[in-house]
Amino acid sequence: MRVPFRTTSILRLALVVLLALLAGCSLFNRGAKKGDAMNTMSVEELYAQGATAIDNRNYDLATRSFQRLISRFPFGAYTEQAQLNLAYAQYKSNKPDDAYSTVNRFIKTYPTHRHVDYAYYLRGLVNFNRSGGFLERYVGQDMTKRDQANLRQSFDDFGALITRYPNSGYAADARQRMIALRNTMAQSELHIAFYYYKRQAYVAASNRAKDIIETYPQTPQVADALAIMYESYARLGQQKLADDAKRVLELNYPEHPALRGKWPHYRSTWWKLIPLSNRG
Repeated sequence: MRVPFRTTSILRLALVVLLALLAGCSLFNRGAKKGDAMNTMSVEELYAQGATAIDNRNYDLATRSFQRLISRFPFGAYTEQAQLNLAYAQYKSNKPDDAYSTVNRFIKTYPTHRHVDYAYYLRGLVNFNRSGGFLERYVGQDMTKRDQANLRQSFDDFGALITRYPNSGYAADARQRMIALRNTMAQSELHIAFYYYKRQAYVAASNRAKDIIETYPQTPQVADALAIMYESYARLGQQKLADDAKRVLELNYPEHPALRGKWPHYRSTWWKLIPLSNRG
């Protein structure tokens, strides 16, 4: 029996619509596994599971629990705290980009949340630990010779916490970390000054050393920065500037080896120059 053309067209159209609906259902359910218990858990159960996972240091489960909670229950007190907990779980899972994005979203969405000071603190921690980690602790690589962008961002984040919430319970630790960050950034600048000095680029070396003194005036690196200025000006024939730098060095760091003509010292044949005053 031959099916009329119009009837055939209607059947084809119905088939296309059916396939589109099936594809849509597949798309919306792609993120959830069939039979996953999280699909039927209440908001209280999801939060409790995530919190327990953090206590047990199971950060992968914690991340999945809080993500599912936020997806299924986008509003409410549980969701607010879940976002902050999610950022912490991502941070502990060594996913700094995800953690930083999540905590920034929390700060923008809940600027008056009672734990927003912790959000600022956590944001600082993410970048504070981003540059060091395994290489510095276990391989011995000096992270002051690497890109300092993350550390500068961490310094700014901790500064934002102290500015906005000076009485926060996290402010004292943030201040100590900012001191450590200043020393690290100053040491990074000192490496660059030595790099120029070693290559007899004395103008660049003295300028970089001057920047250290002006930008990081209370760091241990000021001593070697003054010594670089003294030595560089002397080699440039700028005797008055050299004498001024030497006088400040004598007044503040009378034991510095540059004053005894035994500085700088090259520890090896490598180009890296390590200041004697910073040796442990």
